[in-house]
Amino acid sequence: MSRKGCPPDNAACEGFFGRVKNEVFYGRTWTDISTDNFIVSLNKYLTWYNETRIKLSLGTKSQLQYRRDLGTAI
Repeated sequence: MSRKGCPPDNAACEGFFGRVKNEVFYGRTWTDISTDNFIVSLNKYLTWYNETRIKLSLGTKSQLQYRRDLGTAI
């Protein structure tokens, strides 16, 4: 996140957190979920988002596979 009053810099963060809210939070009941269970759920989603999810803009590869192919990830 950048300084106040510079919305273009915040667009990527806003878009990502909007996607997380839509795909993880909305449409579920969190009343009986403990903090630890919430953290586990969010961690599973973030792992899937970065390591498994396929993106057409990356040539139908996951972000991790794309970075491995570039040689920038182990």
